[in-house]
Amino acid sequence: MRILRLRATTHQVVCINNINFQRKSVVGYVELTIFPTVANLNRIKLNSKQCRIYRVRVNDLEAAFIYNDPTLEVCHHESKQRNLNYFSNAYAAAVSAVDPDAGNGELCIKVPSELWKHVDELKVLKVHINFSLDQPKGGLHFVVPNVEGSLAERGAHVFSCGYQNSTRFWFPCVDSYSELCTWKLEYTVDATMVAVSNGDLVETVYTHDMRKKTFHYMLTIPTAASNISLAIGPFEILVDPYMHEVTHFCLPQLLPLLKHTTSYLHEVFEFYEEILTCRYPYSCFKTVFVDEAYVEVAAYASMSIFSTNLLHSAMIIDETPLTRRCLAQALAQQFFGCFISRMSWSDEWVLKGISGYIYGLWMKKTFGVNEYRHWIKEELDKIVVYELKTGGVLLHPIFGGGKDKDNPASHLHFSIKHPHTLSWEYYTMFQCKAHLVMRLIENRISMEFMLQVFNKLLSLASTASSQKFQSHMWSQMLVSTSGFLKSISNVSGKDIQPLIKQWVDQSGVVKFYGSFAFNRKRNVLELEIKQDYTSPGTQKYVGPLKVTVQELDGSFNHTLQIEENSLKHDIPCHSKSRRNKKKKIPLMNGEEVDMDLSAMDADSPLLWIRIDPDMSVLRKVEFEQADFMWQYQLRYERDVVAQEESILALQKFPTPASRLALTDILEQEQCFYRVRIMACFCLAKIANFMVSTWTGPPAMKSLFTRMFCCKSCPNIVKTNNFMNYQSYFLQKTMPVAMALLRDVHNLCPKEVLTFILDLIKYNDNRKNKFSDNYYRAELIDALANSVTPAVSVNNEARTLDNLNPDVRLILEEITRFLNMEKLLPSYRHTITVSCLNAIRILQKNGHVPSDPAVFKSYAEYGHFVDIRIAALEAVVDYTKVDRSYEELQWLLNMVQNDPVPYVRHKILNMLTKNPPFTKNMESPLCNEALVDQLWKLMNSGTSHDWRLRCGAVDLYFTLFGLSRPSCLPLPELGLVLNLKEKKAVLNPTIIPEAGASGPEPPNNPNNLGQIVGFQSTDDDHIAKEAAVIPLPHQQGLKRKADTPLGSPLEPGQILEKNEDSKVKLKIRFSNSQEEEEIDMDTVHDSQAFIYHHLNMLERPSTPGKEQSSQELSMLPIPVPTLPGFTKESSSSKHSDHHHHHKKKKKKHKHKHKHKHKHDTKEKEKEPFTFSNSPASGRSIRSPSLSD
Repeated sequence: MRILRLRATTHQVVCINNINFQRKSVVGYVELTIFPTVANLNRIKLNSKQCRIYRVRVNDLEAAFIYNDPTLEVCHHESKQRNLNYFSNAYAAAVSAVDPDAGNGELCIKVPSELWKHVDELKVLKVHINFSLDQPKGGLHFVVPNVEGSLAERGAHVFSCGYQNSTRFWFPCVDSYSELCTWKLEYTVDATMVAVSNGDLVETVYTHDMRKKTFHYMLTIPTAASNISLAIGPFEILVDPYMHEVTHFCLPQLLPLLKHTTSYLHEVFEFYEEILTCRYPYSCFKTVFVDEAYVEVAAYASMSIFSTNLLHSAMIIDETPLTRRCLAQALAQQFFGCFISRMSWSDEWVLKGISGYIYGLWMKKTFGVNEYRHWIKEELDKIVVYELKTGGVLLHPIFGGGKDKDNPASHLHFSIKHPHTLSWEYYTMFQCKAHLVMRLIENRISMEFMLQVFNKLLSLASTASSQKFQSHMWSQMLVSTSGFLKSISNVSGKDIQPLIKQWVDQSGVVKFYGSFAFNRKRNVLELEIKQDYTSPGTQKYVGPLKVTVQELDGSFNHTLQIEENSLKHDIPCHSKSRRNKKKKIPLMNGEEVDMDLSAMDADSPLLWIRIDPDMSVLRKVEFEQADFMWQYQLRYERDVVAQEESILALQKFPTPASRLALTDILEQEQCFYRVRIMACFCLAKIANFMVSTWTGPPAMKSLFTRMFCCKSCPNIVKTNNFMNYQSYFLQKTMPVAMALLRDVHNLCPKEVLTFILDLIKYNDNRKNKFSDNYYRAELIDALANSVTPAVSVNNEARTLDNLNPDVRLILEEITRFLNMEKLLPSYRHTITVSCLNAIRILQKNGHVPSDPAVFKSYAEYGHFVDIRIAALEAVVDYTKVDRSYEELQWLLNMVQNDPVPYVRHKILNMLTKNPPFTKNMESPLCNEALVDQLWKLMNSGTSHDWRLRCGAVDLYFTLFGLSRPSCLPLPELGLVLNLKEKKAVLNPTIIPEAGASGPEPPNNPNNLGQIVGFQSTDDDHIAKEAAVIPLPHQQGLKRKADTPLGSPLEPGQILEKNEDSKVKLKIRFSNSQEEEEIDMDTVHDSQAFIYHHLNMLERPSTPGKEQSSQELSMLPIPVPTLPGFTKESSSSKHSDHHHHHKKKKKKHKHKHKHKHKHDTKEKEKEPFTFSNSPASGRSIRSPSLSD
């Protein structure tokens, strides 16, 4: 799908010549080199949000422009209706109205008429825009610590951030992934600061007074504006010792950590270059570690911005693999995502899929096959749970003619037509599904062919990128779904269309239920596989399915063909049942082992059965087999996924045999550590089921003592030695699992608690070369797990004196740890985080008074982010349990005002996951004020951050659902829109009597401002148009959309003008003689909305002249003239007052704000004054206007 463009940007200069950290402001200009691709290009649309535009020049001629951002406020009207269905449609329309892929934008520049001839010859245009940015709420994030010292000493820095294409937040551009151009970037900063941006640093020039310097970057590889980034701060600089073209930047005093953290990066480079048989595409690579990062990893062309919390020293074990994974992810996206961009949003899955897939290959090489398979299983489980919960994730949304019927994801509460309307959780799941589907394609065509396809895409792109002056060639650097599939069929010769149709073009996962019987006579395994494809989020699977059967004579693979309705499959067995012959049993990997076969069924040779062992279908499998088969599978199957599946299954079989199998796994050194960790928790569950028959010491205690305690004194733990990572992870986890054990009275056994307290008491890390902060944090989690609900004696108040002695010991430990943290903080404050969680658990179990004060103090800005999130989680939980309106208000206030974007996002996320109430509940918290507050938040309060707005929409949906919140009174407005049935009906709450009429105001056509048509070619005639919403006349309520346009008002309507210069329309209902006010802005917007949804409006054409179709498509509904946009004749007529309005340019979706004059007297006074900031969305800065 090629996007039709009226122009092509080939080069862009961005120059930021002033950055003020105190005021958090930026001043600069951009210059775009534009080639018209059609003759009559007279308007240029660009993206720009929250920037104040001062002047625009095209080829050094002043140009008029309009700035209009419909996403600032999504619904400007219909104050009574609070329904999410309506909001989502309006939001999707607002985003599309400024979508650069559709040729739209917030900034519309009129090409000066002197240049029209120039344009018709398709000659180049240079557009020069001066802009400034004041206290940006998104796109650029300033971090200015409130401490003593100069800016550099305080570590003040600023960096660009955002979700998907968010570059428009900090400079005007064509903010699309499919519009490539070359870049020249200049930043003037204080002499103590460093500016890091994309491409090669050409030079650094100091000013005469040596107080400032300018960094000049050149990016010669064509790149989308969305992949341009910036970071400015007093960074310490490290050139990578292994690869000199790689540079790392971090905040002051973190250099030692930076050295250790990035020391591994060159190996990732080598790996990717080797498998892709292709050089890294850019001439340099920069990593910048910043504080208060928007996401942990953000990849941009030739640079990546990371969270400074990923930095760690050589003493830290747990963070190391996580940080390396982040580095590898960022580098994978350099190839696919930055260098190769996408044609349109519906091709995003290809980029996310390929980068996720090659990252998975890196993981397999670095951490081993077990870790890789575990990760694939984890990702598969996540996507299955999410799709079954929400109804599906669609990778390749194809949109038809724009009608709502074509909405491919009608089960969701948001539109998937655009990345900016997606829920954040949906987007993470989308990325997860994309790389899983790439893996399915690899299963189908082989890894060798897969890598050849990637190599082909990269080599085409790098050939194209070197064509400096042939921008038509650059489209080779954009990947599309069809192009990607074509490459696959060319390289492999295989048809993968069915696979694409199943997983890419439709949403949903497969749900299998399996069971079997062994037919001894025929020596056949009768396998029955059912599918559930009716519940939401599921789909029907037809195709091959692999089944692995482990028999006495070895392991055998069978491929079944799943047909439309075949359920039963007969699989011949290879071995006869033979219990008496002692012979080793061959396993899948060729190993031969001795097994104790006494547990198995005498008649059957089957040891265990696995369905789809390679996870080559996105599926959930529920398979029934006997407990002894699960136990054999756990003990002898060598695949970690199979072992994890059997551990989950054994939770349902609490028998001594299960206990034995799990204990054996725990003791096996060769077993993968994650399997052993899972076995700990499973063993604790089984022990609690078997509590009455359990013999010997508590589960895992003797094993722990044997592995980690002194031989002479078993209750004292050895000094820590974490050299063996496997046993380190086991040592951390076992106490946490043991604390879940319960005795007959459902309390934690006394000896377990004493054991955990002893571990804390005798913990000694002096001889260990690694930090034990994660281990100690887990010991606190273990204490928290041992807490059980308090038994209250005749409702006495909880005081320290009457605390349960065990709980008192726990509380003392937590307090001691918290005090120690104040003096000697641990890495990432893991211990404080665990203590806060433990205090909340004590509160919930009724041991200490439930009080959010301690959490609120820890949640304040200034604490480390992990502490804040843990504290906020506790407050969210308190809000739910105690139904506290005050705390809910405190949280929502924080969502609006907290300085850190990530924290604001997390609060909404946590409230959505653990909501104070849901849509079907009666709750004292659910009231009109809350609905209004959340509506305001998502409607206009979060316009600067797409992710935050979508988070607010998610929360609104969780609390109130799609339709109107139940706590609101019935709407009093006469008109109710029924979106489902696509019709407007009179609200049954108001049925006025027929023939109502109030006093008719005098008709004075002169007292109304004229509306002037905004025509595309001829601006010299005036269009007066009024559109009527036909409503049943006999019911006495008739509304004209543009009533005050020189026509008499309807009976019962009075036109009023209030102080804030909005025109209000009062409608009198005769039966009650009450006046219902309708905001005129509201009427206009409702009109556009109703027209779009109901196709009820008829537009008369301009009197005296037939409009050309092009003019009609330009603007079907009239818009006030803007000075500087019309030919002189009309602009001089109306230049005495300006109409400010919001405009949405999208076929038949228009929202207008007209400000009408009401009194001739007032006309003589002064023209209206409005705030001149573009953030209000209403300002028009054009040369013909005085400031």
